[in-house]
Formats: sequence, C-alpha cells, structure tokens
Amino acid sequence: MYDKKCQGPFRASTSIALASGSPRRRQLLTSLGVSFVVCSVDVQELDGDSGLSPDKLTLENAMLKLNEARKVCNTNVLICADTCVYCDRKIFGKPLNFDDAFNMLSFLSGKWHEVFTSFVIYKEEQALLRERTICSKVYLDVINPKVLHAYCSSKEPYDKAGGYAIQGVGAFMVQKIEGSYTNVVGLPVTEVVKELLDIGAIEPCASV
Repeated sequence: MYDKKCQGPFRASTSIALASGSPRRRQLLTSLGVSFVVCSVDVQELDGDSGLSPDKLTLENAMLKLNEARKVCNTNVLICADTCVYCDRKIFGKPLNFDDAFNMLSFLSGKWHEVFTSFVIYKEEQALLRERTICSKVYLDVINPKVLHAYCSSKEPYDKAGGYAIQGVGAFMVQKIEGSYTNVVGLPVTEVVKELLDIGAIEPCASV
C-alpha cells in the first residue's frame, strides 16, 4: 500500500494521497522521499467574485477538494491545497487564455503582490484535520510588453495562479521574494512536513 523504503529524508508511515493534479506540488512532495499516490479531484472552485478574502478563499477551496477526495481516494491521509495571488484588492487565479494571462501579468508588473496557499491534511484513521494558510510576498520587475507577450505565448502561465511559474521560465520576472519560496510554487513544504510529522503520517528516515 505504501513503500517504507528510504528514498529521501522522510518515509511514509501510512498511506498518503495528494489530491491535486499540480505537477509542482507532486514534485515538492516527491523531493521529500515520501511515497504517495496522486488522486486528482474535480470541484467547482470559488474565485475572486466570491467576495471572500484571499486566505478564506484558498482555505475554502482546499476544503472543497478534501470533501470530494474523501469520497474517491482510498488512503488514510489526504493532502489538498489551493493557491491564489492577491494585489491591490484583486484576487488572481489561473488565467483562462492568452489575453487573461497578459492582462494579469501587466497588472502585476512592477508591483508587490501576495501569494496565499492554504493546505488541509486529513487523517481518516483518527478523524484528524489540520489546516494552514501561508502568505508570501513577491515583487515582479517592470516587464516590457513585448517580453510579456513572448512569455504568454509560451503557454507556461495558463495553469499557474497569477500567470507565472517562479520555478520555471517565469523566474526571470521575480526580483524579490519575502517568505516561503515553496509556498509560491504551490505547497509550503516546511509547514506541510511539520503537520505530517505531528500526526504521524511520515517519519525521519534514519538510514539515509
């Protein structure tokens, strides 16, 4: 059901599912050496029109994913997360198309914005629920419109909150960051590890 062999600094102590289709979150969790399965769920996520603050929005979306994941994912521990970008009282999710991505990044260009990621961890065995919301601040350089046009044409922005990938080509736009880098990628690893250790879902791998 899960591999107890050491493949990194940690190993799973029980069966774990990441209820997300995000390859970035999958890569971050894989880097820890933890065995898990991916169990993507399809829910109607809330957006900026909901009237919720960015921290409440991402937490509500993470809970929506958890409620669906509990129906279809057959593991003891579930991890769900949601990310959004917040700037000048506007909430930005994933751009829908080229124009949406271009307008989004034009708005963020030369400004500080906040990246909110909420994650929830549920342990079925003991009905344990852990939830956290982490905020990081990012400053994007002033980007020439022709450069933005070229970046948006690369199609990298389309499944990224805020329209850019800090771990990808979009890193060239990021001038400063305050707070958790992995939070901007999509999963605040430091906090996730703390919660997984605390509920006994993972353990240090002494043989590494």
